[in-house]
Amino acid sequence: MFDFKVQYKKEGGVMFFYPDRIYVVKPEDTLYTTAKKFNTSIKSVMSANYLTSPMLMIGQRLIVPSANIYSAKNGDSLHTIAKRFGTSIKRLMSLNSLTSQEISIGQRLMIPTEDIYIVKPGDTLYLISKKFNTTINNIIRLNNLSSPQLVVGQKLKIPRYSEAIVKINIANVRQGAGLNNKIITKLSKGARLPLLGYSNKWYKVRLYNGKDGWISSNSVDVRVYSGDKPLSYILGFYTLEEGPSLPSSYKSFVGNTQSISETALFMFRLNKDNPTQIEKFGKFTKEYVDDVINQGHNKNVRVLAIVHNLLYDGGTKVAKELVSKMLATKASRNEFIQSIVKLIQEYKFDGVNIDIEDVNKEDSDKLSSFYRELGEELDKRKYYFSASIPSRVSDKPFNPFSDPFNYQIIGESVDEFVVMLYNEHGWPGSGPGPVVSIGWMEKVLNYTITKMSKDKIVAAVSVFGFDFNITTGKNQYVTYDIAMSIAKKYNKKVIFDEKTKTPMFAYVDEKGNKHEVWFENDDSILAKIELANEMGIRGIALWRLGMEDSNIWKMLENEVVVVK
Repeated sequence: MFDFKVQYKKEGGVMFFYPDRIYVVKPEDTLYTTAKKFNTSIKSVMSANYLTSPMLMIGQRLIVPSANIYSAKNGDSLHTIAKRFGTSIKRLMSLNSLTSQEISIGQRLMIPTEDIYIVKPGDTLYLISKKFNTTINNIIRLNNLSSPQLVVGQKLKIPRYSEAIVKINIANVRQGAGLNNKIITKLSKGARLPLLGYSNKWYKVRLYNGKDGWISSNSVDVRVYSGDKPLSYILGFYTLEEGPSLPSSYKSFVGNTQSISETALFMFRLNKDNPTQIEKFGKFTKEYVDDVINQGHNKNVRVLAIVHNLLYDGGTKVAKELVSKMLATKASRNEFIQSIVKLIQEYKFDGVNIDIEDVNKEDSDKLSSFYRELGEELDKRKYYFSASIPSRVSDKPFNPFSDPFNYQIIGESVDEFVVMLYNEHGWPGSGPGPVVSIGWMEKVLNYTITKMSKDKIVAAVSVFGFDFNITTGKNQYVTYDIAMSIAKKYNKKVIFDEKTKTPMFAYVDEKGNKHEVWFENDDSILAKIELANEMGIRGIALWRLGMEDSNIWKMLENEVVVVK
């Protein structure tokens, strides 16, 4: 239910109307669903209502900020309208729920305006660049300006991100702007680097290890992006082969480094005989790891070692006992921390991702101390600290799996907080459903963002799914390819469930057992990236490379700005 009144305003010869709407929150409403319902953004709703928390209450009255409305005129097309207002055809179609690019004279279209700035008296490119924390060159490039002179009422797209893309086979990155400066690394063609500044035909860029360098303008192409595409950091988890139908991540990783910001190798764990030490998880050589790291670094991808406590003979009981022994004293924790430092140094990783998942509740305080102590040690040595943490939705006890993890303390200690959203469905007794629905993702993130800075948060989502045998109650792990093979075998059409933003289909097998298959594809991953962008977090992580819909990479290239 909502009330509204209409106000009219003329801007630059175009008549807009602005309906002021009041919406009363209903059960099951969230900021995400409310924003989508009214074709606006979470950020806009929070700003309009001075909200400091994303939590809503039933009966709460919300001001719903409106989009500008444009009435199509003779000669208009979605292309000309998109160009006029500095947006994209796809964004116009999505905002207006259009299934075709055809429009009619007088048709009213909502126009996204969050990334458009209207020049005011006294404005200069310098003042605007300072206001939006960008550069004059970026504004000129994004708006194709032929002159720095501005006109009152002129509409400018505001840069949100810019990058330099290496266009030659090998490019040198130097300590300073000029050929006399020391080379600090070499990058291969296609490497993408965040653009930080410009000086006399040299660009200042950010490298995979967090350090800054300079690269010649002759070696790169520059791209500047506004807000017409979501921005997202992409962490791709990396594993060895898990069986004939579960290949290693190598092919997927080396073939798509341009769309990966960071990878983490699931190849180390607490030593089962001495948990203050680290053992290999799987069979591999140092040369193999060196190759993966070099492949990443050549394309400006950060590479981390994952150290975990999973998949021991004896199950979670053994895993919890090992963690308890490691956490027991400050001395034992420090011994393990030094083992982590040694691992990073031996393989020349950029840092570590700690993936401790099975912990006794009584070890919660010691676990927090471990994250704090490890954070201090890695910060001192300038190594990157990432942690993968089970999902929570409140401070109250949620489940034994995630209860030992103090989000606030861990969030203060790490550079990157990877909240593992899997498995909403897929655990024994869960019943059929998506591994990570859009609603579950929002619910977990609503809690997480109250505990730490948003720019640390990465939402880990699945690229796998499950074949749920509803008759027997058993579940089978499936990759995208396996899911599609099952659909083909039983001649079933895949349905995209709009409520959960997840593809699925149902079938009956040869024994008469009823099944539902829920999995992930490029559309479901894009929906999660869009939510992450809306909520202002850093990005998403994909578990794991090698199991995904291959169309994800085309989607990332065309529909998303991957931030390095």
